[in-house]
Amino acid sequence: MRILENHPDTEIVGVYGKSSLGKKISSLHPHLKDIVDLTVEDPDYRKIGRESDLVFTATPHATAMKFVPEILDNGAKVVDLSADYRLDDVQTYEDYYTNHESPEVDSVYGLTELYRYKIGEAELVANPGCYPTAAILSIAPLLRENLITLDRIIFDSKSGTSGGGAKPSKKLHHPTCNENLKAYNVTDHRHGPEIEQEVEKLAEAETNVYFTPHLIPMNRGILNTTHAFLVESLTQGEMISLYKDFYDNEHFIRVLESLPQTNAVKGSNYCDIGIRSSEGSDRITVISAIDNLVKGASGQAVQNMNLMLDLEETKGLEDIALRP
Repeated sequence: MRILENHPDTEIVGVYGKSSLGKKISSLHPHLKDIVDLTVEDPDYRKIGRESDLVFTATPHATAMKFVPEILDNGAKVVDLSADYRLDDVQTYEDYYTNHESPEVDSVYGLTELYRYKIGEAELVANPGCYPTAAILSIAPLLRENLITLDRIIFDSKSGTSGGGAKPSKKLHHPTCNENLKAYNVTDHRHGPEIEQEVEKLAEAETNVYFTPHLIPMNRGILNTTHAFLVESLTQGEMISLYKDFYDNEHFIRVLESLPQTNAVKGSNYCDIGIRSSEGSDRITVISAIDNLVKGASGQAVQNMNLMLDLEETKGLEDIALRP
């Protein structure tokens, strides 16, 4: 809502939900006081579909799939921020989440820089997870150019606590997570199959992907470190040039000579990428930084909306990072 309110071509026509029914948005999110004062309404999905051009569904996993078909049938396009439509293989979704109630609905994976043209024609876009966004953007040039081996691709990611959502939990309780750093779901995080799915599309081959997330005591941001192994020797300068060429026309991707920092992208829709190679070694390390709530979620969702509604892709997303 913060992004959409500053968008020159959008109007927020309604806010709908269950747990906050009847409450003013500004009572839930005080930074929106006198800016967005809509009241949360009980959703009538047929009416929502008829009265909206596009709907964002930001619900718990296994919820959107129950009503997204009705919204689509009544004329609105949808950007879904849950995992319900991200995975191509229904069995994989059910292995990690639950039974899928609308697997017949077609969607486009919403990693804007890789699927721009498909997104522009889509009725339903599955907005990527925050970890996969940082991971996939860090590795895409290497895979597209067939520069790395596919048997060992390692993603080591660290996320701020807002990545855990708004619901209070022991894991996110301030005395528990402050001044603490820990790995979780080390080998079986739900974003693992999503990353592997997109890596294999880019590689056009089977791969071995290893992903481990960590919780770090800051509000927002992801720092992802990717380790891969080159099939032929390339200098660090050559790798940086390759990345700059690959992302040359991408407004929100910044390839750095230095290494990324999370507070250089905080509050913005940018993804910063830095590359380091080891002399005498086949290992290459790529570091990417995003704001998990913007490029990793809402910002990318609006970027996709712009494409779906034939608007300028950068509209509403020009905010500069909040540093310090």
